[in-house]
Amino acid sequence: GEYVDMLASGIIDPAKVTRSALQNAASIAALFLTTEAVIADKPAESAPAMPGGMEDF
Repeated sequence: GEYVDMLASGIIDPAKVTRSALQNAASIAALFLTTEAVIADKPAESAPAMPGGMEDF
């Protein structure tokens, strides 16, 4: 790895990657906000605990 002049090496716009990532993130956020439905994991319902005071039986 060596340091080079990006324009001379053909790297015209290194900020384009950042701009593209931000545009994609904004697009996904807008889609998420306008969908009105979200897919998420439902928490598992556990069985009720055994009541106390029954140890003698």
